[in-house]
Amino acid sequence: MLANPCGLHFKPCYSHTSEFSHFGTSKISLSSYCPRFHGSTKSNFSSLSLLRSKKSAKRLVTKALSESSVPDSVAASDEAPGSLRPFSVKIPVGDRHILVETGHIGRQASSAVTVTDGETIVYTTVCLADTPSEPSDFFPLSVNYQERFSAAGRTSGGFFKREGRARDHEVLICRLIDRPIRPTMLKGFYHETQILSWVLSYDGLHTPDCLAITAAGIAVALSEVPNSQAVAGVRIGLVGDKFIVNPTTKEMENSELDLVLAGTDSAILMIEGYCNFLSEEMLLQAIEIGQNAVTAICKEVDSLVRERGKPKMLDAIRLPPPLLYKHVEEIAGNELEKVLQIRNKIPRRKALSSLEEKVITILTEEGYVSLDTTSGGLEPIPDLVEDEDEDDVVVDGEVDEGDVHIKPTTRKPIPTLFSEVDVKLVFKEVTSKFLRRRIVEGGRRSDGRTPVEIRPINSKSGLLPRAHGSTLFTRGETQSLAVVTLGDRQMAQRVDNLVDVDELKRFYLQYSFPPSCVGEAGRIGAPSRREIGHGMLAERALEPSLPSEDDFPYTIRVESTITESNGSSSMASVCGGSLALQDAGVPIKCPIAGIAMGLVLDTKEFGGDGTPLILSDITGSEDASGDMDFKLAGNEMGITAFQMDIKVGGITIPIMREALLQAKDGRKHILAEMLNSYPPPSKRLSPYAPLIHVMKVQPEKINLIIGTGGKKVKSIIEETGVEAIDTRDDGIVKITAKDLTSLEKSKAIISNLTMVPTIGDIYRNCEIKTIAAYGAFVEIAPGREGLCHISELSSDWLAKAEDAFKVGDKIDVKLIEVNEKGQLRLSRRALLPDADQDSNSKENTSNPSRNKTAMQKGADKGTSKKAGKENIEETNVQKGGAAPTSGSLEDAAKLQKKFIRKGVTVTKERPISKEQTKSTSI
Repeated sequence: MLANPCGLHFKPCYSHTSEFSHFGTSKISLSSYCPRFHGSTKSNFSSLSLLRSKKSAKRLVTKALSESSVPDSVAASDEAPGSLRPFSVKIPVGDRHILVETGHIGRQASSAVTVTDGETIVYTTVCLADTPSEPSDFFPLSVNYQERFSAAGRTSGGFFKREGRARDHEVLICRLIDRPIRPTMLKGFYHETQILSWVLSYDGLHTPDCLAITAAGIAVALSEVPNSQAVAGVRIGLVGDKFIVNPTTKEMENSELDLVLAGTDSAILMIEGYCNFLSEEMLLQAIEIGQNAVTAICKEVDSLVRERGKPKMLDAIRLPPPLLYKHVEEIAGNELEKVLQIRNKIPRRKALSSLEEKVITILTEEGYVSLDTTSGGLEPIPDLVEDEDEDDVVVDGEVDEGDVHIKPTTRKPIPTLFSEVDVKLVFKEVTSKFLRRRIVEGGRRSDGRTPVEIRPINSKSGLLPRAHGSTLFTRGETQSLAVVTLGDRQMAQRVDNLVDVDELKRFYLQYSFPPSCVGEAGRIGAPSRREIGHGMLAERALEPSLPSEDDFPYTIRVESTITESNGSSSMASVCGGSLALQDAGVPIKCPIAGIAMGLVLDTKEFGGDGTPLILSDITGSEDASGDMDFKLAGNEMGITAFQMDIKVGGITIPIMREALLQAKDGRKHILAEMLNSYPPPSKRLSPYAPLIHVMKVQPEKINLIIGTGGKKVKSIIEETGVEAIDTRDDGIVKITAKDLTSLEKSKAIISNLTMVPTIGDIYRNCEIKTIAAYGAFVEIAPGREGLCHISELSSDWLAKAEDAFKVGDKIDVKLIEVNEKGQLRLSRRALLPDADQDSNSKENTSNPSRNKTAMQKGADKGTSKKAGKENIEETNVQKGGAAPTSGSLEDAAKLQKKFIRKGVTVTKERPISKEQTKSTSI
């Protein structure tokens, strides 16, 4: 240790990176010897908080160095400030290894590590504030996780082409990192701590979320932040009957389970995931495998910390004086027991608040409470430095000589004082202690229930007449209004991150927790991290019960607005959402219920036998005062989603087994109560819900529906009045409409556009849409036209089609040809009676025994036909065609027909489908 005139000690560490130059003739780096004040200090404040001017800084440091022997190797060191020697270690995880590296990136942070799995790399840093924040009942920890698109060789969308605010996927991973690390932080440490994590490389196979948990746990263990144990995280998948540790993304595609587990080498701190109606025993097996993997990682991390970890800031921990607990219990004990018997939340909360103010008032009157926010349990720090240049504060650079005056270190004894913040913290702890004692000793909770009893349940469906589905679910003093909205694919939620690239979610649940649900006025705006996390948990719980898209082609959105809250609001969202889905007519596989389990671990302290006490359907106060919040959702047969948070050092597998089995009984009870909903869910589509019809066409016909630049599909939407027509490359067409009439009309158009016509098909009563010089375009079905050439319009010769027909005329036609472009050639002449007579005359020519009278009937007609053919031949010659040198008039007619067909061009941009419609009555 380095001596100094203040009676304080400088402790070697690597936390500060400031460099002071030109102290006399030598240059010293404080990266090797940085001020970390120990001893009877008020709190652990910055090493430079006492050095308020250039002169005072130089004077103190110079005196300290003059009274100590600094090795030449340290004084002359050229090592970069705050640097550490690079260090790496491989840790086995499952059937492969992860690589942990530190000391070569982010050397100015308190700690920085990179963790690599395959070609996926996560970089994590830990930094903390130099001065403590105001004491509170929670640890000042913030976690930020970001997936850089450059990690996968992509660029972020949007105008600015850079990552912005955290997406929902990133927020969920932030919560995965925060929840297991927070319980390991030592109580009484109030320096704001920040964990930052970035995905720098992603190979598409090894997911970064569990790497981020492990990287954060290692970084905290290596830093000065005082924590109890190292933390690591793994994912467990179930493919077939085999559990896999940290499965790849390809393996997860076939997995029945997605379990993320984090813990220490001896206990479980957090689990979260979803599965497809997995049994409790199977889930326990997965948890046990995950715990073994985490234990192996943590043991390797402990070895790393012993070699490379920094000294913990244990001197910065500040706890309320033990004497204060005694004072609070003496003043509030009797009244506190009475207040905790109040069953309703709001009156109990007001009574507790009033009692807290009473305790503060009494302690203030007796002279125990100071107006200062810091506790007086420790002697105050004397004013050691008189600063003559308070505004001239420096952290780096040259300082001038002489401006420090050292005052005597004599201290006057003062009575022990407590801050008001200390009193509030202690009152909350005492309240929690009394609540736990009441449950363990009396077997009754604040609302009068036994540990396994569920609160009263009431549900009503169909409250909102214009909504597609709605349910008001109430359990005790927790209430959720769940609303379902049905729509087409355009209503789907777009997800774009490293793992899920431009994915469309067909089902999503959005959870809202307004301040009014707890009787308060507060912030309203973008969803909080808690709201995003609770919404995702409820969404994953309901998703396995939904029908496939083939059976129910709707996009489904569920909104859960918490209208009252006293614990388990996310599980109320699951129950209400399941009933609302039924009310909207969604054919779910089975109802889903959710329940939150609590835990009182140290029962022996309160007169119990030491066996952990598990609570079913916990309230808000039991969540805050208890040791666990374990949420489970599913049906009678299995589990669909789960989430567990721990407020102590962790729990073991036997405790989890008991909690799972007790939760199963609770789910069965809730499901039975949900069946008593009145009014019950309608289980049919709302008349205000859109109608969706799904058609399957040949994939190559999709372009006929879309048309050039989408013109055709837009024209169909405008013509029929449907809301949307969605097409897929695999030939699936979805039509969304508000009414059945428009739906049927658009369906008929698409059917006819995509039908596969057969030569010989006859179409009756077809309308002539357009007349050209070479023939007429006839609509054989809505949106489907074919060409009836002028030579096929009539048995008689026509110079112009307009001479005999006009637009709007109805005729019968027969399909005689389909070219390679799918264009149709029609014939009216083939259906005329004369066509049959011509056919008969040919047969009679080959059969002399035919009745001559029948042949004579068409003699005059045949004469006129010959005259027409002679005229046609003449026309061909005049147009430049050579007249036949030999052959009959029939040969000339064939040549004419060939000549005219060669000149006809028909351009059509039509789509086609597998459905064949051969009648315009469609």
